[in-house]
This record gives sequence, structure tokens and C-alpha cells, in this order.
Amino acid sequence: MNATVIGALMGAVLAFAALVFGFWGFLLVALFMGVGALIGRFASGKVDVRGLTDALTGRRSS
Repeated sequence: MNATVIGALMGAVLAFAALVFGFWGFLLVALFMGVGALIGRFASGKVDVRGLTDALTGRRSS
């Protein structure tokens, strides 16, 4: 899938959540989508976990 299709699907899911669950449901769904995307990037090896933890703890800038 290309990025445009994925973005459109994410927008549709968020719009549905906003209509059905209201603002707080929308935020919760958006948060879970972000966490799921981050977990997927970790699992696929596209995120350097050690570099990320070093940057967050101040050991190096980025």
C-alpha cells in the first residue's frame, strides 16, 4: 500500500471514531494508532531502540 491510501484509511478510522465516540474517543483511537505504528516500526527493525533511548536520556543529541 502506498502512503496516500494508508493516510486515507487512517483518516477514515479517526473520523468514524470522532462521530461514534466523540472527542475523547477520537483522541484515544489516535493514541492507540500511534502506539501501534511505533510497535510495528520496532518489530520491523526500522527504529534504533538503543539510539532512541540514548537520545531520550540525553546521552547524545539524536
